[in-house]
Amino acid sequence: MTSAALDELIATAERTKALVPQIEAAGVALKAALDSGSKILTAGNGGSAADALHLSEELVGRFSKERPSLPAISLCADPTALTCIANDYGYERVFSRQVEGLGRPGDVLVVFTTSGNSPNLVLALKIARQRGLITIAVLGKNGGAAKGLADHELIIPSQNTARIQELHTFILHAWLTQIEADL
Repeated sequence: MTSAALDELIATAERTKALVPQIEAAGVALKAALDSGSKILTAGNGGSAADALHLSEELVGRFSKERPSLPAISLCADPTALTCIANDYGYERVFSRQVEGLGRPGDVLVVFTTSGNSPNLVLALKIARQRGLITIAVLGKNGGAAKGLADHELIIPSQNTARIQELHTFILHAWLTQIEADL
């Protein structure tokens, strides 16, 4: 079973090689935003929330080398904001409401979703675009309802949630390497 899962991961990674130019272009957008003094906002649900947290904490902390802290906020991190917004506006607005309050033109919103069908992330992408944020959607399966809503779209070519999440981690690590390269 483990060998079959590893074989499937390797096959998915091979298919994902076609996305390298798009992954790098999204990394350039992240780096450019940070270089201009803008911030990165991240969001996701469940395991994808962990990816959103992971990207933000590595930017604020560090990834592989000592460097200045970089401005990033995970919209999944504050349980008081999440529960307040969900209670007052509904769960569909837990991220878009935070984008409204925290996002500024030139900032970047990065969403992680294996299905692309999370209504709260779809709405966050729409609001971010309306407010002048750069948007990046890290998706899986066929991209779902989020497909076509982001400036940069990365759809992992797999139907398996575990393989999609594993490649999402690879992508966020690739971006961090790209961002830290000349710091």
